[in-house]
Amino acid sequence: MSLNRPLREWAGKRVWITGASSGIGAAVARALLEQGARVAVSARSAPELERMVALHGDTVIALPLDVTDAAAADSALQRIVAAWGGIDLVLFCAGTHQPARAWEFDAGAARRLVDVNLNGVLNGLPPVVRQMLQQQSGAIGIVSSVAGYGGLPTALVYGATKAALINLAETLYLDLSPRGIGVFLVNPGFVKTPLTDRNQFHMPALIGVDEAAREILAGLARGRFEIHFPRRFTRWLKLLQLLPYRLYFALVRRGTGL
Repeated sequence: MSLNRPLREWAGKRVWITGASSGIGAAVARALLEQGARVAVSARSAPELERMVALHGDTVIALPLDVTDAAAADSALQRIVAAWGGIDLVLFCAGTHQPARAWEFDAGAARRLVDVNLNGVLNGLPPVVRQMLQQQSGAIGIVSSVAGYGGLPTALVYGATKAALINLAETLYLDLSPRGIGVFLVNPGFVKTPLTDRNQFHMPALIGVDEAAREILAGLARGRFEIHFPRRFTRWLKLLQLLPYRLYFALVRRGTGL
């Protein structure tokens, strides 16, 4: 059963993606452009965004943006609405990751993770929600991670930000779905990106960014609230959440070797 209105026909649709200069965000942007969508791309790396404009012309708007700047996020959305008259989907994809163990904890590094991963979404939400309520249409996608399902070694603070995003998306759905606004929660497993290249351990069921983009578009097309993948991995993680902590901790330690 679909919890959201399925999003299938992309020709002419207006999409804004943050974190679009590389990784999953860039792959989703490319996939949507291939299907005829108009895509506004944001990230701190302006040259990567301009390369996308060079390839796709006026179907792309490049909006360099630091998601930790709330005023800049508001201004970016205003530029999109001025150009296209509205917005159909916003995908909050910007994020960062720094592997850490408890004995390596650094409060400054922790705050940077929170600022980008969590506050970066919170900064963009108010103008997006206001615009979609005014339109009485639209959809919001939040890219979290299976690291938000439960505590995992090396995911200190990173996992906490992703858990917060999961809770945020659930609550947004309760508030916005009755008002005709879709909310999608995207929980990838291990996807090969510059961020996961930092990991020093075996990453089971590792997939590429293009496969991740296909999974996201397939989930949007089905109207799923939670889009999690690859399922051969994420289903096991969901099963772990049903176990008592004694078993959960033992199996995580055995599975990760950490």
